[in-house]
Amino acid sequence: MSDARSAAWDEYARTKPQRRTTNARGESTWFNWTQYADHGPGAEVLALKPGGTALDLGCGAGGNAAHLAGLGMRAVGIDLSPKQLAKARARWPDVEGMELHQGDALAYLGETRMAFDAIYSVFGAGWFSDPGLLLPIVHANLKPGGVFAMSQRPPVEGCYGCQASYIPRGPDEDPAVVKRWDYEPEVWALILKEHGYADVSASVIAPPPGTRRTGTLLIRGVQGGQESVASA
Repeated sequence: MSDARSAAWDEYARTKPQRRTTNARGESTWFNWTQYADHGPGAEVLALKPGGTALDLGCGAGGNAAHLAGLGMRAVGIDLSPKQLAKARARWPDVEGMELHQGDALAYLGETRMAFDAIYSVFGAGWFSDPGLLLPIVHANLKPGGVFAMSQRPPVEGCYGCQASYIPRGPDEDPAVVKRWDYEPEVWALILKEHGYADVSASVIAPPPGTRRTGTLLIRGVQGGQESVASA
């Protein structure tokens, strides 16, 4: 299954351009939770301090992780797609504090002995992982008081739970099918609380002014104070 998913996300990577050289404020790195340029909150959502550790689940081409590393964090990224990681290494070759791994996010969380101050997913593995499997293992790998946050598209009304996404793989191949999990914000909040997260919030960030109507669902919770199974 991992090989098929890797190939699918490699094809997706081929269609996505590199992140802009600078954003609207002239910054060479920045953190973006939404699907819109220069819109929404930034890295402050993670409440990190310099020297903190962060894990990006589905880091893609590495822009968010590079930004955190530039702020003095140790930023670890995991992604299924070798092509996405190649783009990250090509774009950010000299960023100190950024560490990239190819593989499955849940498998990495099950194997690492590192505890993190923040774990996050931006339209990444958090969206495409069963929350019943993801949330407990994320909680176990957060330091007490650590933050978990993820963003994704809001659900289509009436389409909740495990859904199918189709990723094109080329003109002569059927699209790859990957699963994603969609819930309304209040349901996500309940799910996080059921898995031991505190200070939970889940809301939709409105799109920027214009014709676009789809906002961005941002979900956040704090490790509920239990000791992490990982070690610093």
